[in-house]
Amino acid sequence: MRCSCLPSFLQVSTGFFLSRVRMSIWNPPRLLDQAVLSLLRDEALAISALEYLPIELFPPLFMEAFYGSCRETLKAMVQAWPFVRLPLGGLMEMPHLGTLQAMLDGLDVLLSQKDQPRRCKLQVLDLRNTGQDFWRMWSGSSVQVSSSSLEEPVAKKRPRTHQTLGPLEVFIELHINGRTMDGFLTYLMRWVEERKASIHLCCKKLKIESILAVFAPLLGQMSNMQRLLLSHTDISTLEDQEEQHVVQITSQFLRLHYLQDLFLESAFFLEGCLDQMLRCLTNPLDTLGITHCLLTNSDLIHLSQCPNISQLKGLDLSGVTLTYSSPELLPGLLEKVAATLQELYLDQCGIMDSQLEAILPALSHCFQLNFFSIRGNFLSMAIMDKMLRHTSALPSLCQELYPVPQESFSSLGILQMGRLAQCRAELLEILKDLGRPRTIWISSSPFGCIDQKLSSEHLETEIYITGTL
Repeated sequence: MRCSCLPSFLQVSTGFFLSRVRMSIWNPPRLLDQAVLSLLRDEALAISALEYLPIELFPPLFMEAFYGSCRETLKAMVQAWPFVRLPLGGLMEMPHLGTLQAMLDGLDVLLSQKDQPRRCKLQVLDLRNTGQDFWRMWSGSSVQVSSSSLEEPVAKKRPRTHQTLGPLEVFIELHINGRTMDGFLTYLMRWVEERKASIHLCCKKLKIESILAVFAPLLGQMSNMQRLLLSHTDISTLEDQEEQHVVQITSQFLRLHYLQDLFLESAFFLEGCLDQMLRCLTNPLDTLGITHCLLTNSDLIHLSQCPNISQLKGLDLSGVTLTYSSPELLPGLLEKVAATLQELYLDQCGIMDSQLEAILPALSHCFQLNFFSIRGNFLSMAIMDKMLRHTSALPSLCQELYPVPQESFSSLGILQMGRLAQCRAELLEILKDLGRPRTIWISSSPFGCIDQKLSSEHLETEIYITGTL
């Protein structure tokens, strides 16, 4: 069957596969590949055919044009994209400036028009590392999907009248790790800056690995940011004048009204001045991670007194040395978040028996807790016995990661397999004595790989041992 709406010069080249692609879209992609390659042998032909192509041919054609660097085709396809969202980031293992320029050139043509072209539904350009399922589905390389899903990426059908162009949303995740941005990011930022009226740049995840004064005022401008990771920010050797940059950065939190998840990794500037940052939080956090940092007793006091952590669902203090902290501080912090806490990480904190025993009453009040990890600490069988008994009443707890008991090691710190087997048997008896199905993991390393599927539905108690034994 020929497509009579096509111009005559296109019918011979495209008529065959336009009628056949719909019939075989769920078959092995050989015919689809041939159709796409046939179009791309002549970019001018491909561009001319866009107005008449069935919707299901757009994604595979776009992928082939993207990987083949067919820039003119990409530029034209953006202007006719029949989906609300273009998940470009799912195709970019490494950002490619030339491809980005072609895409943005196409968007410029689109944005310059008063009315949106008939076929174009594009509202969101997504540059995050997401959308792989979209491309797999449309390329035929994933599981079969129903025909109803053909309409899934498209907005509600609108009348065939002219459609006014609204602001285009561009989603991106920023990772800043040096004094200058790479060419890809620099070009994108300049392009967005020049088109403020028609582009909304949306960044919900920002990772900064350097503490530079230039980033401080920019941070506060990202008022819609929900997730922030600051890492490897060591200013312990800076002069007093440069330490003012710390105040500049922490003060920007006053403007982050939608911040939900905050992660501070190796942020050595926090020592002794965590309260400066906490005072600037404007709303309750969902997740707080302060890892591999040095915190004083004063920092821990301010943390437990901060009103904006009272609704935490996730708390990660891994790598924060708690060996010499006052024994009442960590229990006080856990009591503060007990009503809502779902995940707790205390890996490599230098926790010993006395400190763990001090937090057990507070831990047993965390009734929403479903994940608990305390790997990399030096604990005895006796305290692990107490810990398992205190946590046995937590109804949601189903993922538990513990260190190998200290009795499993020789005086030189060498793991003894015989002792480990004995400890394992004793722990198993403890769990059986508690009278309910339960699964725990014991790791000889805080970074041990867990390749067993976690489950709370085991009919029998199980113990998995992971890491280097």
